[in-house]
Amino acid sequence: MDIKPIDPASRLSAAAADVAGLRALTEHPERRAELRAWQAARLERTHSDLLASPRYRAATRFFLDELYGSKDFSQRDAELARVIPALVKFLPNSALVTIADAVELDALSERLDLCMVRVLQADAQLGNRPIDTPAYARAYCQAGAPADRQRQIELVEHVGRTLDGLVRHPMIGALLKTMARPAQLAGLGAMQDFLSRGFVVFRDMRGADAFLRVLVERETQLMRSLYAGEPEPFTTSL
Repeated sequence: MDIKPIDPASRLSAAAADVAGLRALTEHPERRAELRAWQAARLERTHSDLLASPRYRAATRFFLDELYGSKDFSQRDAELARVIPALVKFLPNSALVTIADAVELDALSERLDLCMVRVLQADAQLGNRPIDTPAYARAYCQAGAPADRQRQIELVEHVGRTLDGLVRHPMIGALLKTMARPAQLAGLGAMQDFLSRGFVVFRDMRGADAFLRVLVERETQLMRSLYAGEPEPFTTSL
């Protein structure tokens, strides 16, 4: 993996500016919402066993909601534009790396989704019908290079690895709990909620290696199936 926690404040600033610009674009909002709902439903089907697992349910829900799903991140984006200096001042470097990864992933996913929406809108085979698997596969392959999708998966894994690293330091948990009220007053609520929820679900999971391995292997196999043009790319199981 080539993602290194170097200067997370700079990474965070660049990713925050990137995602804010992308969110300002309002092209084809209905198709955009449909695409996000389609992807969220696909993820729940793909990882239904993890969602049913007592050990992995909360962590899977966290990933689908906070990193890979259709959640509205507008509050977090609005906060980022003005609170990066406060984050750098109050959070340890390891927590900043986690946030930087998450926002960089958000920007990349937003860019890929926008490209997919444009392809879907221009798809004569789809027309005005709802998105189906063939149309999704065509848009997926045309909207982003394999390197972009690989980067997306790597960022998901790295967020998980950094969160798993945070739980090995009990002082981080105490700090996040202490920060809850001041963070809300300072306008850092969404950032603090993200870190606190991630900390709790990874702490309670008691080891993330197997969970992250399954998640990454499945999404990588699905990516390869889509680029290979397999007729039923989402039936792959590992």
